Amino acid sequence: MALERAVKERLILRNPCDDVILPKEEKKEMKILKPENIGAYLAEAEKRGVLPLFFLELCSGLRKGELLALLWTDLDVERQTISVSKQAVRVKGGGVKVTTPKTAASIRIEAIPKEAVDLLIEEHKKHPDNPYMFLSPVTGGMWYPDAVNRLNTKMLQILGMEHLRFHDLRHTFATVALQNGVDIRTVSGMLGHTDPGFTLRTYTHATNPMQVHAAETIGKVLAGRR
Repeated sequence: MALERAVKERLILRNPCDDVILPKEEKKEMKILKPENIGAYLAEAEKRGVLPLFFLELCSGLRKGELLALLWTDLDVERQTISVSKQAVRVKGGGVKVTTPKTAASIRIEAIPKEAVDLLIEEHKKHPDNPYMFLSPVTGGMWYPDAVNRLNTKMLQILGMEHLRFHDLRHTFATVALQNGVDIRTVSGMLGHTDPGFTLRTYTHATNPMQVHAAETIGKVLAGRR
């Protein structure tokens, strides 16, 4: 876009990117936590005293940085929502800082189930004077992103489950939601995506069975009118 603008303003004669052939995007197979393994996974999280963190991730699909940056003031108990307006990111040389999300769509208010709210209320009672929703057992402050990754890996190893990234819990949320009838626009908004089309392309594997069901339904309707 910058180069096209430069052409229009006659700063350059032509856009040097016009003849560029983009490499074909390789789509990696998406991994999710299998539905039959979710119960055991959450039970392991409860043993380790981190159930609220992992439960909220699986029922909201927040990005890891968004999850770790949550404050108690972001929780609305009455409306059963959380306000997502910041993210925790690693900085060079170690440490974590809180920044604003990269896109406007990432700033959102997201509904969460009552079960998650109840868990968070109990969690708040453990450290009511600390502003952070989830506390690192090591520092007493915000979780370091890599520490959450390591904990996730350790839990999966103990349970004898396939290795998944913490980010794959976000994919798990989206897949389970779509496969259980939540519409694509709602899921896209909850994930903080700018374009529902991107969500649709990303989670084709989850929507294919829905398309089959839709085809069968319309087929029966039309057949009944012959």
